[in-house]
Amino acid sequence: MSIIYHIVPAADWVRYENEPVYEAASLQTEGFIHLSTKEQVDGTLSRYYQNVPDLLLLHVDTDKLAYELKYEPSTNDELFPHVYGPLNKEAIVTIQRLN
Repeated sequence: MSIIYHIVPAADWVRYENEPVYEAASLQTEGFIHLSTKEQVDGTLSRYYQNVPDLLLLHVDTDKLAYELKYEPSTNDELFPHVYGPLNKEAIVTIQRLN
C-alpha cells in the first residue's frame, strides 16, 4: 500500500459528503486532482494554504484509485502525484483535520 495526500478545505469536502467520489475544482480547470507525497505535504501547505482555516488531509491508498495516477513535474520540477479523474472514496483511508 502506497499513500499519497490531498489537502482540502473542510467546506469543500462537505459538498461531497453524500457522493461516492470527490472532485476538486482542479479536475474541471486542469483535468486532474493535485496530490502530494508525505514529503511534499508541508511545502504544499506553506505555498498554497497559508491562513486557510479548517483544512483536511485526505490519506489516499494508490492501490484503490479508480482513475489514472501520474507523477508529473510541478513546483521546483518535483514530481507530484496527479489523479486524472474523480477521487473515489474507497481509496481514502484516513481523513485528518489539520487545523
